[in-house]
Amino acid sequence: MALLAVKVDGLALDLLTNSPVVILSHPESDKQLPIWIGPAEAGAIAMELSNIESKRPMTHDILKTIISVLSAKVEKIAVTELKEQTYYARIWLKCNGVVHEIDARPSDSIALALKIKAPIFAEESLFTSSVPDMPAEMKADSESLADRLKRINPEDFGKYSL
Repeated sequence: MALLAVKVDGLALDLLTNSPVVILSHPESDKQLPIWIGPAEAGAIAMELSNIESKRPMTHDILKTIISVLSAKVEKIAVTELKEQTYYARIWLKCNGVVHEIDARPSDSIALALKIKAPIFAEESLFTSSVPDMPAEMKADSESLADRLKRINPEDFGKYSL
């Protein structure tokens, strides 16, 4: 497994599917990895990117507190694979000298990493894989997905409700 260090390049709303998308990019290349995520996770990521704190602890705030109380540390998170149109991620959590590798959704992993300032990685092969569930009209669109996504503001995600 060849992991590349990545950063969250932004959040956007895919106007064709009306779904939130988080964009990971490799800082030393033009490689980008769009991952379609849920609105709640998009809201958590948007809050971190905009440095907005919630009045009450959200799920990722609680995870941060639990990790701290246990004197543990998230060493890194990584988006590791794509299986059956679904991305998978891992969280490497060190507690009492033992590193635990935990299966997680990429959106939760990214939100947690942003919250606690842990490094974010992605498997290099994912940058060359086909994007899951990309509608045919999106593939044929002359404007690149990345360009469309960069025009959307993170604040747009605050308008979601479940």
